[in-house]
Amino acid sequence: MDEPVLRRAKPDELDVVTLYAVLRLRVEVFVVEQACPYPELDGRDLDPSTVHFWLSPHGAPTAVLGYLRLLRGGDTYRIGRVCTARSMRGAGLADVLMRAALQEVGDAPCALESQSHLVGFYTTHGFHVAGEEFIEDGIPHVPMRRDPSG
Repeated sequence: MDEPVLRRAKPDELDVVTLYAVLRLRVEVFVVEQACPYPELDGRDLDPSTVHFWLSPHGAPTAVLGYLRLLRGGDTYRIGRVCTARSMRGAGLADVLMRAALQEVGDAPCALESQSHLVGFYTTHGFHVAGEEFIEDGIPHVPMRRDPSG
């Protein structure tokens, strides 16, 4: 397989087929695979400040192999919904997505809520633990932050 193509879109640039593929992957990972029935559609996907990043195979721009959502809240960005198709895990797709999102963020502060077992991954992208562990939908999470100073 060729290297996946990195794609980026604001909500008004997303076609319905791609949005469906994005939502399908997120539901497969976060709701079905992790057995966490929760309201995946939270209203933020269509917010004009949201930026969607995904990776797709060459020649199939609406297929989604990995995904990340970047939200803007005041002067702080928030990364969320980072996921990779089961068949593509271990291929470094989440790294590609994180680098792209952080390039967009630049020197602005950025936060996320990491599943506890993924803290090491986010640390490699300049994040540090910024609070106590908490349980969300039965899964341990840790708040993390990346400040302009690194």
